[in-house]
Amino acid sequence: GESIVTNSREKGKRGELEVVHLLKSYGFEARRGQQFKGTEDSPDVIHNMEGFFIEVKLRQAFNLHATMEQASDEAASSEAPVVFHRKNGKPWLVTLDAEDFLEMVKDLRDEV
Repeated sequence: GESIVTNSREKGKRGELEVVHLLKSYGFEARRGQQFKGTEDSPDVIHNMEGFFIEVKLRQAFNLHATMEQASDEAASSEAPVVFHRKNGKPWLVTLDAEDFLEMVKDLRDEV
């Protein structure tokens, strides 16, 4: 019913706002994608972490692989898809492709 859709949308909005605040607390610029003139096609979070496309899920259960595929489809070719997700009362987790993670760590190591 409509209440489930509304509840899901509110949860989505709350999750996106939490991730925006989390990114800002680390000094990044961030805002919700659907804020202002955002559309359904807008990313969940617009930010200045170059090279990453963020998808947010605030759910008890969801299909992580399907969500990663969705993020991958929506990400630009120069962006690594990243899923921020958490369950009620739990900390945020981040899922990204192993190769993207290893490239990132390798780049950090090479900068030292």
